Amino acid sequence: MGKTKGVAKLLIILLQAALLSLLPAMAGAQQALLSDPEIYEKDHFRKICASPTFADDFITRTDINNDGIIDAIVNHGAVTCNGEKGVGCDADGCPYNFYLQVKEGGYFMMSTAKIYGYDFVKRFGNMVFVFRMHPKFCDRTDATPCEMTVRVRGAKMVTISRK
Repeated sequence: MGKTKGVAKLLIILLQAALLSLLPAMAGAQQALLSDPEIYEKDHFRKICASPTFADDFITRTDINNDGIIDAIVNHGAVTCNGEKGVGCDADGCPYNFYLQVKEGGYFMMSTAKIYGYDFVKRFGNMVFVFRMHPKFCDRTDATPCEMTVRVRGAKMVTISRK
């Protein structure tokens, strides 16, 4: 019995050491920065659509994380692909991609959400998103859209409230 416990402990230590040796490699595996999310997203739709068109609200440029650098929000509901408006949109909403710009230049996708729309408003001195979403995202079954208030902190979206 004592030998079995010793072997199990040794295996656990070896497994932990192997995992720790992988951490530097995983940390270096960050997503590549994009020079411009508008170009990236439009090129994507040009590959999958014969003749895509983009409405004025396809991209919104604003500082979403309060770092003084202009970020980007891409609305897939503003794309018409092969005559059909709203690529990826359904009863749950439309996909929106949120890109943060870094001070060294370039953007990375911070988040994606399927929403009906949003307001970007100041609450208690902080800019927050109020997402209008399908009621199921607020654990409801009625027809009234869910309102989820979200703040961007660093490179993460943090839910403040849902109703």
